[in-house]
Amino acid sequence: MKKILFLFVCVLFIGTALTKAQKLDKFGADMGKKEVMGKEVRVPYTDVISYFGYVKPGAAPDETKGGKKYYYLYVWIPAVAPEIGVRMISPVPDKMVPEKTDYVAQDFDIKDKTNYFDTWISLERADGITSVDDILAKSKSAKWNLYDQNDDSGEMPAQPSGSKYNSLMRITSNPNDPLKALVVGLYRIGFTTYKVGEVQGSFMAQVGAPVKLPGVAVAKDVDSLVKLLKEAKE
Repeated sequence: MKKILFLFVCVLFIGTALTKAQKLDKFGADMGKKEVMGKEVRVPYTDVISYFGYVKPGAAPDETKGGKKYYYLYVWIPAVAPEIGVRMISPVPDKMVPEKTDYVAQDFDIKDKTNYFDTWISLERADGITSVDDILAKSKSAKWNLYDQNDDSGEMPAQPSGSKYNSLMRITSNPNDPLKALVVGLYRIGFTTYKVGEVQGSFMAQVGAPVKLPGVAVAKDVDSLVKLLKEAKE
């Protein structure tokens, strides 16, 4: 009887741990962050946009740098923002499914739990693109200014391996620095792995802001992004 009870407790503990691992906490901002009883307390971002994507094993990268395969998500930010947060998790947790307001890649496959990657993310803005009409005309030759990058975040849930290799970063706008101000424009989230390896499997990327930014859009390439923006105006 004691052995059965012990086994039941172990199963219950493992089940609870797995359920917790699947939970993605609300995305909180740096703005208004407080410390309460030695613990950081953040107010959730007012605006959070989610993108559910999938990279097929062996898929060609958007760019190769330093021997690493880089992929991009393009983001249109239609207004000045005091702060922007970006986070990415792979694979997509079982309990997280796309909602109507989320962006979902055509080849998104949430069933594939075998393939996932050690996420590494960056945020850049294209120089000189301040209107939707500029995107197709200037994006191919635009210079990209780096804001920040992140590899591993202790705030993010662990991957199936047990390692906390998912990513999160928060960027505060600096209006006194043209290269660090979060202004209207074309941004991109770059993602790869920290070590040289394959980027493969499902992932979810989120962009958060402490104020409402109506008109934010996310797509895997600039053509798809412009199409989304034009459809939103119709």
